[in-house]
Amino acid sequence: MITEIAQIDVKPGSEADFEAAVAKAGAAFGRSKGFHGFELHRSIEKPQRYRLLVKWETLENHTVDFRGSENFTEWRGLVSGFFAAPPEVEHTNTVVTIPG
Repeated sequence: MITEIAQIDVKPGSEADFEAAVAKAGAAFGRSKGFHGFELHRSIEKPQRYRLLVKWETLENHTVDFRGSENFTEWRGLVSGFFAAPPEVEHTNTVVTIPG
């Protein structure tokens, strides 16, 4: 399992609309091979900055299957108009987990 972390800065004043668009885009992610859920986090210190954390079974489920699909086109169509700059995306493996 890998986690995609996308840092997304949105245009000032578009935060609520961006959040609604991400919620709507959940269906596109849900239809995608290897998808295991996502969370959208909003920065407290920088309220126009978000981090989208997406769980994928494999790296290729994101980089090949999702990005090459109509689901990705749908996602980008819903949210890209709110971007202040292109998102920064990286992928991680969990190396330590401490349950609370």
